[in-house]
Amino acid sequence: MGKIQVLLVEDSDVAINIYEKMLNTSRHIEVIGKAKNGKEGLDLVFELKPDVICTDLQMPQMDGLEFTQQVMAHYPTPILVLSNGVQKEDVDNIYKVMKAGAVDVMAKPQTALGGNSESMQNELIVKIRVLATKKVSAIPLA
Repeated sequence: MGKIQVLLVEDSDVAINIYEKMLNTSRHIEVIGKAKNGKEGLDLVFELKPDVICTDLQMPQMDGLEFTQQVMAHYPTPILVLSNGVQKEDVDNIYKVMKAGAVDVMAKPQTALGGNSESMQNELIVKIRVLATKKVSAIPLA
């Protein structure tokens, strides 16, 4: 099997660069595309057909929730929501993105992407490797 192809959808350049560096440490994962918002992300999903998508929740033009709904309706792909908006206390957000079809959520570290980056890197890589094994079904838009 080839590398797991990942699309990153995130409006922060700093965050996207950190995620790409983390994922590039795994010989099993390749970042094949990066988008600044859900609209750009949607175009790339159709063009690149990634195995796994990582998306932020709060983004301009099209947020992560609407992006997840569109992807799951038109091109079902395992999605990891990687966002400040899915901390343990953000039960409503977590519920909404999971209902929309996201397979998993992961909270960004609170300390400006600092903290123990190695444990975050390991968690992110493990989550993506697990998500790549999941088959997801289309969820029609309501």
